[in-house]
Amino acid sequence: MRVFKIVRVGLLGAALATVGLATVGRAETLRVLQGSVVAPIQVPMNRAAVVESDTPFAELSIANPGIADVSTLTDRSVYILGKTPGRTTMTLFAADGKLISNIEVQVTPDIAEFKERLKQILPGETIEVRTANDGIVLSGVVSSNAKLDRAIDLAERYAPERVSNLLSVGGTQQVMLKVRFAEMQRSVAKNLGVSLAAKGGSKFGVRGESGTYLADGNALGTGDLKLATGMQGGLELGFTAGSIQLGVLLEALESKGVVRTLAEPNLTALSGQEAKFLGGGEYPIPILTTQGIAIVYKPFGVELNFTPTVIDGDAINLQINAAVSAIDTTVTIEAGGFSINAFKRRETSTTVEMRDGESFAVAGLLQDDFRNLNTQLPWLGDVPILGTLFRSADYQRNQSELVIIITPHLVTPTKGDTYALPTDRVRLPTEREFFLNGEVAVTKKGAVGEVARQDFSSSYGYVME
Repeated sequence: MRVFKIVRVGLLGAALATVGLATVGRAETLRVLQGSVVAPIQVPMNRAAVVESDTPFAELSIANPGIADVSTLTDRSVYILGKTPGRTTMTLFAADGKLISNIEVQVTPDIAEFKERLKQILPGETIEVRTANDGIVLSGVVSSNAKLDRAIDLAERYAPERVSNLLSVGGTQQVMLKVRFAEMQRSVAKNLGVSLAAKGGSKFGVRGESGTYLADGNALGTGDLKLATGMQGGLELGFTAGSIQLGVLLEALESKGVVRTLAEPNLTALSGQEAKFLGGGEYPIPILTTQGIAIVYKPFGVELNFTPTVIDGDAINLQINAAVSAIDTTVTIEAGGFSINAFKRRETSTTVEMRDGESFAVAGLLQDDFRNLNTQLPWLGDVPILGTLFRSADYQRNQSELVIIITPHLVTPTKGDTYALPTDRVRLPTEREFFLNGEVAVTKKGAVGEVARQDFSSSYGYVME
């Protein structure tokens, strides 16, 4: 009997110590209400609570021992240990077998430690934690998707596959992407050629051509030697001796060209949503079908597809697909009576991560094409100095440089009247201004008009060297 009392006192001390650590596992006094069900008691998993009764009891039972373990400390107190999340019922009986009370026991996940870890890992975030049945419910507002993922991952450690996410992401979640396409194309071509020809009546004729500058009609007995139609930089020298005609065609031509392409599309999208932009047109292409000729349209111009994701604060993850395409008139295909042009296309697809306002060159292309062709008459072209008259040289060099720079910005909506449209700068002229003054557009007065006058009266745009 003495040993039993010592053990009982030890269990009581352990129970009281455990109750002091539990958040909701405190001792409760049950009121006997003639068999009615009292308010439920919540016990955190792996923690204990002590329940005291006003009426002495002689027997108790637990409906599901797998959820909670119960043991008697005295004839008025019960020690409850939470084992597995769930609900069960504990029943108390008096010495005469009468029902004292049914007590609903709710074993919940231990969210006290979870709340402490949540505050340590995500300080300053307003996250509310509740229990629902055997799971955890998270609610509130977090500042970024990254912090939302961290909170859910941490909750999964305490209630695997039993986490209900009711969190929402606050802050700025709209991203404007500013893209700059800049391309420079330079071309240089130099040609120097010589063509020789001789005619003598209807029985003698020589056409020694090292270039491509004689017309196809220079046959025997058809008159004087002729230059090719549309040839540039050509000079014909010739003389006649009796019935013999001699001709020398010299061609010297140099051409230079520079092409600049600049586009700046801006596009805004919600975090996690895809946005598309096309500034250009569509080119019709005929295709053969079982029902005849059908027309499909191929887009060209400046194309931009991107998906932004705001990760944490002002850090932005961008999935980008950008392209610049144009019709290439130098390559043509004839098919079925249709003339179809080819396309020149420069495209990039990448994923980058940067912060608000930072710029990144996501793509660049430096292309240098060189061609050198030299043709000559055999033996005569090898003669020093004079051999130049019997040689034809063709030199071409094409250079292309392309760079694509992106800059993301976090943006928020604003009032519509704060934006200045391109149409706000000018207005249509009156009949007097149009017919008498010859004005086709009139700049408006005010701040917008002042900006318009500055834009068109001084240097503007971009300077590329």
